[in-house]
Amino acid sequence: MTGQGPVSFVTVRRQFEFRSIEVGRWVTPDERDRAAGRFYQALCDLMAILRGPEILISLRSTLGLQYGIGGQPGVAAHYIPATRQLALAKNAGAGSLAHEWFHAFDHYMGSKAFRKLEKHGFASAGWLSSASQKEHPLNQRLNACFQAILLNENGTAPSPLFRASQKADSALKVLYYARPEELCARAFEAFVEDCQPRNSFLVRGTLHSDEAKAGLYPEGAQRQRINDAFLYYFQALGAALFREQAKAG
Repeated sequence: MTGQGPVSFVTVRRQFEFRSIEVGRWVTPDERDRAAGRFYQALCDLMAILRGPEILISLRSTLGLQYGIGGQPGVAAHYIPATRQLALAKNAGAGSLAHEWFHAFDHYMGSKAFRKLEKHGFASAGWLSSASQKEHPLNQRLNACFQAILLNENGTAPSPLFRASQKADSALKVLYYARPEELCARAFEAFVEDCQPRNSFLVRGTLHSDEAKAGLYPEGAQRQRINDAFLYYFQALGAALFREQAKAG
């Protein structure tokens, strides 16, 4: 509920200024209304954790949401770079929102933080490949996040998280867990789950899931370094966006 009454996806779109919100044809009105309330609360909680305004959540109205549309078997949620849409499955997307939102943010920042990055390039991948970066104090703080996630404490070798992810990929004979955008999205999940308010629709499973037990989420001292880096970055980004809004208002 908001101060104006029950939450709908119209409420969500208007408050956060999402580019669009699409709901699947097989989603019942009750399911739609329950999902809208969960999305709304989770996005408000994310906004509080990141200490930024609504335009941060919608990435300046460039991000679209989908709920209960299409999807693939076994895939609870996904981000679609080509259309800049974050999609959650009807019955299996709970807990995936923070992960997919960071994919969208990482993609959005690709062209903002780096020069000549490919159209669908992620900032995390650009950083790891030493792409030409645009000089800005906020970009330096974002660099610190990527370094804390991908490198060891000294910045001289792959991090424990990176090594555990490579090990998992080797066992599965895939390249998935060790892709920089996946490493960073899981690190962001851990950061969000360690913050208040807690919201299981937004994130869950970074501490006690099978993936967590396999070292696929940050642990110990590295987890703390990552959390500190994300907090340092998003505090500054949120403050800059609030100042921008104040000037515009």
